[in-house]
Amino acid sequence: MFDVQQWLFESVFQPVMLWLDMGSYVEDGYVAADWFIWGCLQVALIAFVLVPLQRLRPAEPVRDHATIRVDMLYTFIHRLGLFRLGMFLTLKPFLDEVFGALRSGSFVSFDIGTFHLDQLWPSLTDNFIISFLIYLVALDFFGYWIHRAQHGLRAWWALHSLHHAQQQMTCWSDNRNHLLDDIIVDVLFICAAFLIGVSPSQFVLIVVLTQLSESLQHANLRLSFGRVGERLWVSPRFHRLHHSVSHGFGHNFGILFPWWDTLFGTANFENRYDPTGVGDQPMVDYGRGFWAQQWLGLKRIVRA
Repeated sequence: MFDVQQWLFESVFQPVMLWLDMGSYVEDGYVAADWFIWGCLQVALIAFVLVPLQRLRPAEPVRDHATIRVDMLYTFIHRLGLFRLGMFLTLKPFLDEVFGALRSGSFVSFDIGTFHLDQLWPSLTDNFIISFLIYLVALDFFGYWIHRAQHGLRAWWALHSLHHAQQQMTCWSDNRNHLLDDIIVDVLFICAAFLIGVSPSQFVLIVVLTQLSESLQHANLRLSFGRVGERLWVSPRFHRLHHSVSHGFGHNFGILFPWWDTLFGTANFENRYDPTGVGDQPMVDYGRGFWAQQWLGLKRIVRA
């Protein structure tokens, strides 16, 4: 993996960055090569593993191939790094300033940048896997409350509803989001990861694992993990109920672990595979194409 990353960086990313007079950002380019490789692997797994699985055990017949193609565009934009490139060009300078101030103590009286959650249990966290699991659980807990806020805050729901408006949900549907919604979520997660001390390598692995799991969760797949498994990891059945046009939204907010839903009273483990969508369809137009969906989302949030 490191050899491929090094080759990609030296052959493609570094020459392009030097040509664009961005030599001061070559370290970021090396990290970007890592994200790109993981993104290509994810797209390959979706296309060659999840798509065939959907054909074997579909939750519902495929009726609208055009809307699935739009979801594929969202997936390519996010998994292959175009969204992260936009974040880098627009928000990175601001975030660097904020994190620099936190490290220097400009905002508070101590150096936040030295805190690492896993060091609260030093006897356990010498092991990379245990440290990784601590941060995975911590960020998933944060993700559960972010997801509840997306549904609970009217203005945020005006954006997030685009994700739920997909009536033909498939393994390509995870990244079907308004870009402003994604920016808000990504900034919050980056800040949370910084505050609890997640290392860059751990953060990449957590994001990749989460994204792959979410692709499976959104698959048009009649699949349950069984009585025990359903309570350990979010399954396509568990998450599909969250997208149910008649039965979801108030249930099953967990990103990876259903534990938080069980703990906070939002779990629903019924064995059902309902149609997906938003209750106000077709009265409200959520758009068919990428740009229409983005524009209509902005109009909704202004009204909200």
